[in-house]
Amino acid sequence: MFILPAIDLYKQKAVRLYQGDYRQMTVYSEHPLQLAQTFRAAGATYLHLVDLEGALYGTTPHAELVASIVKQSGLKVEIGGGIRNEETILRYVEAGVERVILGTAALTNPDFLQDMTSKYGNKIAVGVDCRDGWVAIKGWTETSSVSCETFCERLQQIGVQTMVCTDISRDGAMQGTNRTLYQRLAAQFQINLIASGGISSLEDVRALKEMHLYGAIIGKAYYTGAIDLAEAIEVAQ
Repeated sequence: MFILPAIDLYKQKAVRLYQGDYRQMTVYSEHPLQLAQTFRAAGATYLHLVDLEGALYGTTPHAELVASIVKQSGLKVEIGGGIRNEETILRYVEAGVERVILGTAALTNPDFLQDMTSKYGNKIAVGVDCRDGWVAIKGWTETSSVSCETFCERLQQIGVQTMVCTDISRDGAMQGTNRTLYQRLAAQFQINLIASGGISSLEDVRALKEMHLYGAIIGKAYYTGAIDLAEAIEVAQ
C-alpha cells in the first residue's frame, strides 16, 4: 500500500481544513515545495495535492506551483480540486502530473468522465467524497442525492481505475479513519482504492493495509506529529 502525504493549497500556502470548512483553516507551511521535498526525504514516492481555491471556483490558481512541485520534488503527484474541463486536465498532464482527480465534474457530467477516462486512461482518478453516505460536491459545500455506493458502481462501469474516497466527517478530526466504509468498498469494487480522512495512527495504516487498499492519504496527522511519515511508509510496505 502506498502512503500519500497530502498538501492542501490555498493562496500558495500549505493549509488544512477541519471537515472541509474553509472557515476553520490552519496554515502549516508558507513553502509547499520545500514540504514536498521533506516528504521525499522521508521515503514517500507519491504526493496528494488539493487546490482548495480550485475546488471552490473551478480555476487553477496553483498551476505553476504544482508544475514546480512535480519537477523539483521527485514525487509522483496526483491533484484534485476544481478540475472540470479537458483544458485543465491537459495542463496538469503536460506538467507531468501522475493522476488528475475529478470530483464535481465526475458526478454532474458522466459523459465527460467517460470521455476523459477513454482518452487519458489511468491518468484519470475520481474523488468520492462521502457525507453521511451521500456524495458531496463543489468543494464539499453541497451534498448530492447520489449515494457513495451508487457512484462507485458507476465509476466501475465507466472503467475508472483509481478512486480517492474521503469520509468528510473524519477529515481533519483526528478520530481515526472509517475502517468499516473502506472494508465495504474494497470488498464490493475492483478499483484501486485510496483512503482519505481521519487516518491518525499507525494502527489505522496497518488496518487499511490488511484490507489490501491501493493507498492511504495522511494529512493532519503528519502536520500535528501524530504520525511519523517514515514509520507509516514502513508499516504500509
